[in-house]
Formats: sequence, C-alpha cells, structure tokens
Amino acid sequence: MNFLRGVMGGPSAGPQPSGADTIQKLCDRVASSTLLDDRRDAVRALKSLSKKYRLEVGIQAMEHLIHVLQTDRSDSEIIGYALDTLYNVISNDLEEEEQDDSEEENLAKQVDDLGSQFTEIFIKQQENVTLLLTLVEEFDFHVRWPGVKLLTSLLKQQGPQVQQIILVSPMGVSRLMDLLADSREVIRNDGVLLLQQLTKSNAAIQKIVAFENAFERLLDIITEEGNSDGGIVVEDCLLLLQNLLKNNNSNQNFFKEGSYIQRMKPWFEVGDDNCGWSAQKVTNLHLMLQLVRVLVSPTNPPGATSSCQKAMFHCGLLQQLCTILMATGVPADILTETINTVSEVIRGCQTNQDYFASVNAPSNPPRPAIVVLLMSMVNERQPFVLRCAVLYCFQCFLYKNQKGQGEIVSTLLPSTIDATGNSVSAGQLLCGGLFSTDSLSNWCAAVALAHALQENATLKEQLLRVQLATSIGNPPVSLLQQCTNILSQGSKVQTRVGLLMLLCTWLSNCSIAVTHFLHNPANVPFLTGQIAENLGEEEQLVQGLCALLLGISIYYNDNSLENYRKEKLKQLIEKRIGRENFIEKLGFISKHELYSRAAQKPQPSFSSPDHMMFDHEFTKLVKELEGVISKAIYKSSEEDKKEEEVKKTLEQHDNIVTHYKKVIREQDQELEELKQRINTLTSQNEQLQATVTQQVSQIQQHKDQYNLLKVQLGKDTQHHNSHSDTFQVNGIQTEEVSKLKEELEEWKNKHELLLGQLREKDSVIEKLNSSQLEMGTTEQSSQTIKSAGLEHNSELQKELEMLRSQIQLQAAEISKLQMENQKLQVMNATADPVLGDSGATAATSSELEARLEQEIKELKSEVKALSEEKESLKQHLDSSSSTVAILQDEKSKLQREVAESKKEQDDLLVLLADQDQKISALKIKLKDLGVPVEDEDDIESGDQGDEDEDGDEDEQD
Repeated sequence: MNFLRGVMGGPSAGPQPSGADTIQKLCDRVASSTLLDDRRDAVRALKSLSKKYRLEVGIQAMEHLIHVLQTDRSDSEIIGYALDTLYNVISNDLEEEEQDDSEEENLAKQVDDLGSQFTEIFIKQQENVTLLLTLVEEFDFHVRWPGVKLLTSLLKQQGPQVQQIILVSPMGVSRLMDLLADSREVIRNDGVLLLQQLTKSNAAIQKIVAFENAFERLLDIITEEGNSDGGIVVEDCLLLLQNLLKNNNSNQNFFKEGSYIQRMKPWFEVGDDNCGWSAQKVTNLHLMLQLVRVLVSPTNPPGATSSCQKAMFHCGLLQQLCTILMATGVPADILTETINTVSEVIRGCQTNQDYFASVNAPSNPPRPAIVVLLMSMVNERQPFVLRCAVLYCFQCFLYKNQKGQGEIVSTLLPSTIDATGNSVSAGQLLCGGLFSTDSLSNWCAAVALAHALQENATLKEQLLRVQLATSIGNPPVSLLQQCTNILSQGSKVQTRVGLLMLLCTWLSNCSIAVTHFLHNPANVPFLTGQIAENLGEEEQLVQGLCALLLGISIYYNDNSLENYRKEKLKQLIEKRIGRENFIEKLGFISKHELYSRAAQKPQPSFSSPDHMMFDHEFTKLVKELEGVISKAIYKSSEEDKKEEEVKKTLEQHDNIVTHYKKVIREQDQELEELKQRINTLTSQNEQLQATVTQQVSQIQQHKDQYNLLKVQLGKDTQHHNSHSDTFQVNGIQTEEVSKLKEELEEWKNKHELLLGQLREKDSVIEKLNSSQLEMGTTEQSSQTIKSAGLEHNSELQKELEMLRSQIQLQAAEISKLQMENQKLQVMNATADPVLGDSGATAATSSELEARLEQEIKELKSEVKALSEEKESLKQHLDSSSSTVAILQDEKSKLQREVAESKKEQDDLLVLLADQDQKISALKIKLKDLGVPVEDEDDIESGDQGDEDEDGDEDEQD
C-alpha cells in the first residue's frame, strides 16, 4: 500500500519513481494480481495518471485494460475505471481544452494523430468494439456512461471503420438506440451525441436508425425540452435529425409518411412578444428552419419535394413560417433563414405560391408580403444576405408560375398602374431598383424582372408596351430603350451585367422583341464596338454578354427589318469583329469562375456583393444558346433560307399537330363528361332499385300482418264452434248459421287465392329487380330487360283487372250476407213465447252474430287495403319501366357518340401518321443540310421533366 500511496501523491521515504516506471509497475500489478481489490486499485491509479501521461498509459496499459474488460465484467467498479482510462487515452477533448490558449498548432496536430493512432490500435481487433457494445447495454451508470463516451470518441477518431464494425455486429445499431429511452438524462443526451457520430455520411446506418423509431423519440425529446426554447439538448437532437434526413430520400419519405411534418409546426410558434431571443433559441430555430429546407431542397427528387410542400401547406407549417416572416423583432439571421425556407417551400408548388401571393404584411394599409420583401431588396441599407434571400424568394415564387409572372408584369402595364399613387406595386419597385444609383439594386431588379419573363413569350411581348417617364417635359421612353440607354452610358460592371442578362432573357425566343431592339439604330453599333475593343479582364465579361446579345439578335431575327437582316448582321460581324474573335468573346462567359459557381445551385450565395454577377437560370440559357449561336454565325445565306423554309414548314406541321392535339383534348373532355353522365344515371338507377327493395319489404310487412290476422280469425272461429250448441234453438236459425260458416270457409279460400297471387306478383317484381341490376352491361341484356318489363307490365295489368272484378264480386256477396244476417235478427225477434226460457241463449247468439259481422267488415277493409297496395305497386312498376326506357335511350345515345368519337380519333391518327412521315422526311433533309435537329425522344424526355403541358408545347416550338 505504501507503493500506491506514493503513486497517489502521499508521503513516502526515498526517491520518487518516474511516471513511466510507475505506469509499468501498475500494469504489472493489473496483470499479475490475483485479488480483485488490488487490480481495482491499480486500474484506478492508471486512470488518475492517464490525463498527464497519456502516451505512456496508452502504450503500456491498453492491452491490460482490454483484458480487464473481458475478464472482470462481474465488477462494475473496475470496468468503469478501465473505460474511463481508455477514454482519457483515446479522446482529444481534454487535451484540446488545456491547450486552447497556450499550445501551438503543430502540437494540436500531434495530439489528434495520437488519438487516431490509439483508436486504430483499439479497433484493430473487432472483438473490442463488439465487447464495448455489450458493455453499453449494461444498466449500471458507472459502466454505461463511460462506455458511451468511449464509443463516441472512437467514432470521432476513426468514423468509417467503427461504423462498419457496428454495422456488421448483430443488433449493433439497435442496442445503441436503447440509449434514447434511458431515464437518466446524462446517458440519454450523450446517446444523442453518439448517434450523431454514428450516422455521419452512412446511409445504411441512417436507414436502420430511422426505422428503429428514432424520429418519434427525438421529436418527443424536443417537445419535452421546450421546442425552440429548449437548451443544447434540442440542438443536438436537431443535428441528429439533419444527419438522418439530409440527402437520404428513403428517410425523407418515411418522415413524411409517418406524419412527422405535422409535429414540426409547434416549433415555429414563437409568440407575439419576440423580445428575449437567447443565443440558444436563435441556434435552435436556425437548425429547425434548416431541417425544413432539407425536406424541400431543390436537389431532392421532384416528386418527394412536391409531396413535402403539400404536406407543409395542409398542416399549417407554411402559414406559421409566413407569420414569422411578417413579425417584428425577429433577429436578422433568423429572418434571413426564414425567407430562404419559405422560398423553397413554395418553389414550383402552385398551391403554395398562390397562398404566398395572398399573404399581407400587418401594416396600415395592408401591403402584400411580396411588395414588402421587394422594398427590402432594393434598399441598399439592408444587409447583403437579407437582400440575397429576398431575391431567392422572388425567384422561387415565379418558378413555373405563369400566373404569378403575369401578375408581376401586369403591374407595369399602363392599364393597371394605380393612378392615385397611394400604393407601390411590385413592378414600380423593380423599375425603381433597375434605374437606381446602387449597382446591387440594379442587378437584383434586373434578375428579378428576368425571372418574370422566364419561358413566357406572351409576357415578353406585353413588356414591350411599358413606357417610362424619364424627366418632366420629355416624351416617355420604352423600358427596352431605357435599358439600352443605361448600357451605353458606361455604368458599373455589375449594373451592365444585370441589364445584359435581362435583355438576353427578354430577346431569346421572341422575334418581336428582337425587332424592337434592332429598330433602335444605336444598339447594334454599340454592341459591335464593345465586342471589338480590347479591354481589361473586368470588361471581358461584359464583352461576352454583348456577344451573346448580338448572337440572340441574329438567331431569333425574323428578317422583318431590311437593314438588320441576318445576313447583313453576319457581314457586319465579319468586317468589324471577325468570326473567330466573336466566338472567343462569346466563350468568356462560360469560362468565368463566377459562372461556374452560379451554375451549381439555384440559391444565390455570394461571399461579397462584388461576386454577384450571374444568375442560376441565366447559366442554363447560356448553355443552351452558346453552341446554337456559334453555328448560326458560320451559316451561309442559302443555308439560312433553307433553314427558314424548313422552320416554317415545321411550324405549320406543329400548328397542325397542335390543332389535332386540341381536338383530341376536347374529345377526351367530352368523353369524361359522358362518363360522368353514365355515372349519374347509374346512381339514379341504384336509387330506384333501392326504392323497389324498400317497397318489397313493405309488402312483406303487410303480408306478415295479414298472416297474423288470419291466425287470430282461426282462433275466433274455434271459439264460435264451442258455442254452436246454442244455435240449435230452432231449425231455421241452425241452418242459417251453417250457411254462414260455409260462406266464411269460402272467404278463407278466396284469401288463400289472393295470397298466392301476391306471391306471384312478388316473384315478378324480384325478376324485374334482377333484370334492372343487369341493365347497362350489354346492349342485348338491355333489350331483354325492356321486353321482359313490358310483358310483365301487361301481365300485371291483366291480373290487377281480374283482382278488381273479384273484389267487386266479393263486395256483392258481403252485402248479400249482411241482408241474410238482418233476416236472422228479425226471425229471432218474432220467435215463440214458449222459448222465452232460452232468452240468454238468443242473446249469446246475437252477440256472436255481431262479432261475426264485425270480423266480416274487417276482412272487407283488409281486401280494400290490399287492392290499394296493388294499385300503388302498379304505379311504381309503371315509373320503373319508364325509367328503364329512358336509361336505354341515354345508353344508345352514348354508344353512338362513343362510336363517332372513335371514328374521328382513327381519322386523326391517320392524319398524324402522315404528318409524322412528312416531318421525319424534313428532319432528314435538315440533317443533310447540317442543321441540328432534336429527336423526339429528347423532346419527350424534356417534357417529362416539365409537368405542364402548355410548357411542353412552348419548348417544342
């Protein structure tokens, strides 16, 4: 024990041993001691020395510590000491904390290498990692917590290697997922950090963790910690969620299908009192916004992004984000990230774009949110990142949104400008920014206006009508002319680049705009002068854009201006610039570094305002037109003429094809309407069948009631028979009573006949019902139903007539019986006085006769009710037969119309086949002439990327 006291710093006699010697003796003690207490004390001593003598402990003791983990698992205390010692040796965290202020960078690199080397030694035997996973399963705090920390440190040092070992270990990932359910917050929180390291850049582990119910557990932790108001635990959970979802389409789909997007809405309920934004809250909310962006990123598959966008709108998440967007007191970085998030939630989703267009800022009077954001974009006092975010939001609002583009351009047209001047429109703000003294405002406004014209030839033509009042007393100038005037004035490079991008977008694929541009005699000399000059590197970008604009003026020229026909413009380029020089200047654009950066992603992200030169959508336009313009410059006039003829022919054929497509579309709509009508008639038929079924059930109820009455009548007749001896008073009365009994038996037989006839009618009705159910399947079955229904109707009418005649006969017989009954009463009244002793018997006989008469009346009323039921049944049958006839007429009409439409479609297919043959022949001619012609497969693949059919037709044009 004196030895141990010397190691621990206690008083001892003689010279103190060195650190290396002490560590060596402790290692021998761990390896050779048979008593557990001695080994435990030695491991504890190694733990205390491991921070100061990290290298020595790691080299000499690691093997012994691993052996302790394998052999002494029954003692949690020594296992905890061993795990802590290994953590101190492998982890770089402690060393980094101590050398933040004093150590040099090279020493820090050595420390990092030391941790990595020890980690490599530890994981060289994969059984060590498997053993560590087993220890992490232990519930004992002194074993589980250091085990979690050690495994996290291993993942930090050698992430991919440790990930692979855990992945192939049986239930390796699942065992680590249990850490999130630990009731001790320290272990749970460190378990989150462990899973962060485990899921980095490993899609397979990310999927396993996600399907182990990680989303549910992490969202529960975030809710328990207070959402955005929570501490660093919320931040760690959000970072882990980002690891699981970013660039992992499977997990994103699982997250959406599990309805976890709806659980994100409470994160953004920041309340009205936005004072008191702590640094942790800002960090949490920033990560939450980034998590939303991960789900709707433009780099995700379009289908997955669209479904997430719709889910965010339906659950109210987009509305909540817009509330933050328009709130006051929100920190600038949160506001910027919120704008970027809203941008990607609405990008390309028409429903979300329409909702965003309806959002108003809480001002007096209320202004649209788009207008308020544009005011920030053209305000040079606003932060640069905020202005970039607003520009991105405006671009996303207009992406694939022709309705929104039209609304923006309409605010510039003369007929829609607010004459009172009470409100500022989006178009006025864009024009103001386009011609302001701030070059960044010029660039942003030009790019925003270019997005309003993107792939929309109609709006490009309408924008030519915009007139601007430059100064008092001078006539108004068109917007196109004003842009070229500013270009010629030699403004800043950023301003000129923005205006040239706007003009190139405006003139591309719009011959009328090209004609208006060339109509100004100063434009072409200005462009050729700019291209021909030898300027510095800063001006090379402007020269390239001028070459692109001039090339667009040639390629989309319809030769309507005699002085600026294609051939003359090419000759002008040959004389003043030279074709090779022109192509070289045109190539300056795509070779520029800023062009390559802008082409990577849609969001404008620039390190400084000076680097803000190119727009992402414009890079696509350059890529599309650069090769086409280069070929057009070298073409001869004859080739141009042939190409024009072929283009006209193709346009004619395209118009014919478009016309036929329109006809087919209209016929499809008509077919849909006819199908809807068939569905409506089918539903009506089902309702009629339900009515018939209800009537059948009512008839069955009446039959049941009739059977009950019949049973009661049988009981009454038995009662009458028991008193038949009383009727033997005289011979005449006894004979009359026997006659009445015979009449009653006849009535019973007649009622039995009526019941049989009712059953026959029920069977006829059921046959009719089955026939109506089979109606509509084939034309033959409908005709059979019609004939059967008519035959049954005629039979029913005949049988009803017979019933009426029988009922009349029965009524006559009843009246006859009543008269006979009256005679019997008179005879009883004039009977012999000698028979006075039998007065009681006569009274009883009169009572029985009265009851008999009453029952006869009830039978008569029942017969009358049955006849009324038969009459109503006949009416229903008549109405059902008329409905069957109407349905058959409708079906025959529909079949005729379908046959006619099929015949028309066959004719159209024949015409289309002829047109395809002509088009293919013309394309062969074009290819022989050297004109690039897109194949139909390429066009169709492009069309599949664009779900809008009208947009497809524009691309083919």
